[in-house]
Amino acid sequence: MHSTSRLSIEPLALHPDAVPVLVSWYEAEWPEWYGTGRGDATRDLQSFSNQGSLPVGVLALQDGVVCGVAALKAESIPSHKHLSPWAAAGLVAPAHRGQGIGLQLLLALESQARALAFTHIYCGTSTAGTLLQRAHWQVLERITHEGKALSIYEKAL
Repeated sequence: MHSTSRLSIEPLALHPDAVPVLVSWYEAEWPEWYGTGRGDATRDLQSFSNQGSLPVGVLALQDGVVCGVAALKAESIPSHKHLSPWAAAGLVAPAHRGQGIGLQLLLALESQARALAFTHIYCGTSTAGTLLQRAHWQVLERITHEGKALSIYEKAL
């Protein structure tokens, strides 16, 4: 018997119970920032639980099970405070990667930015360039941030 799974993208604000599992994901994915660094995953995720103002988070649920998260925030890269808002903190659980969930999260952030009357959206990444290019984002510039090569992407909304 074949059944299709159902993916939904919902506001993080509606799922405060998801924060503890997301904290463990963030700490595992970005240990140098959240595990032993200056980052506070719990504080960041709780701050993404807004609706109608930045920062705002979205959650991907596959058949009701949390499988991804992303946020739209006012600032991301200190050298680029003049640009806003930023698609950031995007993460799909390893078992769910390669299924288009990251793209759905990205499209949800674009929709949130439009709803908040932004005309452009930005993203700084060293790993998600292919995803952004598939979603028709353009490279704005390449920088070195905290010793790592980073591409800054932009999309007109």
